[in-house]
Amino acid sequence: MLVSFSVAPSGTGNDDGSVHDAVAAAVRIVRESGLPNHTDAMFTTIEGDWDSVFDVIKRATEAVGAYGSRVSLVLKADIRPGWSGELTGKLERLEAALEGQDPPAPPI
Repeated sequence: MLVSFSVAPSGTGNDDGSVHDAVAAAVRIVRESGLPNHTDAMFTTIEGDWDSVFDVIKRATEAVGAYGSRVSLVLKADIRPGWSGELTGKLERLEAALEGQDPPAPPI
């Protein structure tokens, strides 16, 4: 499964509203997990099984909680049993389609 999530504290007391230190704490946990992952300007996506992915998200959310009085968590999941390598595979098939090529076969 792929799970994209965004986690941020509120009530941080920062005058500029910045949450980068809290987000860095969450991303550090994701990267140290060893699971395939990708972070962009809005979300972090993790690939793995239910238990491992949600364990990492829980720990990342708890880490962010240390930076404010509340935590906001947004999740989106792509659950496709039997598939792996989709963190990059989905993009490879998209790029092939954009170039008018047959997409590479998915890893099942």
